[in-house]
Formats: sequence, C-alpha cells, structure tokens
Amino acid sequence: MEHVRVDDVDSWMGPASVKRPLGRALGTEDVALSYYELDAGESFAFGYHRHEGQEEVFYVVSGAVTFRTEDGDVVVESGEAVRFAPGEYQQGVNRGDERVVAIALGAPAESGETDIRRECPDCGTETSQRIERAEDGDALVTLCVECGAETGRFD
Repeated sequence: MEHVRVDDVDSWMGPASVKRPLGRALGTEDVALSYYELDAGESFAFGYHRHEGQEEVFYVVSGAVTFRTEDGDVVVESGEAVRFAPGEYQQGVNRGDERVVAIALGAPAESGETDIRRECPDCGTETSQRIERAEDGDALVTLCVECGAETGRFD
C-alpha cells in the first residue's frame, strides 16, 4: 500500500497554478493520476491536444471547466466527470472566476504519442507544438513545430 497527502506532493510547472502528479508519488504503474487547481483562464494542458494511446477522465471537484472538443465546447461543473477516448482532441480551460479543483486520470499511465496544437502568430494558423524548458530555466515554452516560434510561456 502507498499513501500520500496531496499537499505534500510538489506541484509541476505548467499551464495550471497547481498540478500535483499523485500517480508518480504513489508509484502507480497502470494509471496516471493528477490533482489540479486552475485559476481563471488557466488550463490542464499546454494546448488543444490528444493522447494517441491514453484515455482521460476529469472529475471536477469545484468550479466549472469548459472543454474544447471536436464536437464543440462542453462545460463540466462541480460534481461532474468527462471522459475522452484515446486519440480524441480536447483542452479544458477555466473560463469562470472561481478557482477550479479537479482530478485527472489517464490509462494507461504512459500516454503514447501526444499531439499538441496552438495558434502560431507567425504561421497564422493552429500548428503542432513541442514543449521545451525556457532558456532562463524559469518556465516551459511551447514552440511551433513548423517555424519554431514561441507560442506560449508557462511559469
């Protein structure tokens, strides 16, 4: 048995104020499990994305999250859950004023190939992205795969 207190798990740098990888702390092998807190405008992910080999489930503990999906926007409120099949594009964003608290589960734990898409100002369209550590080391950045332009910075 493994046991962990959520507040004792270090938060990871990224697009959410708080992302605590509980699965890693617990040593899970078959499922990814993360605790999130999103302030207004923040997201679970670096962009509109899909995991080729992983399904994801999000349970919203408090607040409301708007998920951009291939079928349009879907709002998931406190006490609700949503599932995305492997290969299904999505991005959850807090479009409200209330802080969101949510739990994310992914199976299998390794997501396989992930395609992240963001608007590239230089290309003038939504393009595939890669994530790198910023030169100063204080943030992560998303970069357009087509032209190399920085499309986002996440402290």
